[in-house]
Amino acid sequence: MNERNINDNNLKELKQIPIPERLEARLSAKIDEWERAEQKPRRLSLRKSLRYVSAAAAVAVLFTVGYHFLHPASDGSAPIYQDTYQDPLLARQEAEHSLNLLAANLNKGMGMLEQAKAISDRTEQTLNEQLNILK
Repeated sequence: MNERNINDNNLKELKQIPIPERLEARLSAKIDEWERAEQKPRRLSLRKSLRYVSAAAAVAVLFTVGYHFLHPASDGSAPIYQDTYQDPLLARQEAEHSLNLLAANLNKGMGMLEQAKAISDRTEQTLNEQLNILK
């Protein structure tokens, strides 16, 4: 009970403090200025990092292709590729199982996205209702 009295007293004291004119507009302008200042470096750093990543990927591709052509198979012949499964029926069954597993996981992920979209839509609707009330 004592805490409630303290909180009520604090609230009364806060209400007595005068609020400067156009405080909200000045704060909003300052927040917008900070937001613009934060966004500018991120775009530049994203571009730079994208350049570095693409350059590293190009080097990796060139290295891999060069290594493949400069170092052929140890016996000098081309590599012999063979199937994982000798029985085509077993290979088909394993492929179907893998594709079914992939489809199930994709469907599970899509369900989670739909839930997130529903929550986002409800939040947006609530926000719009509150903004309309404030107008």
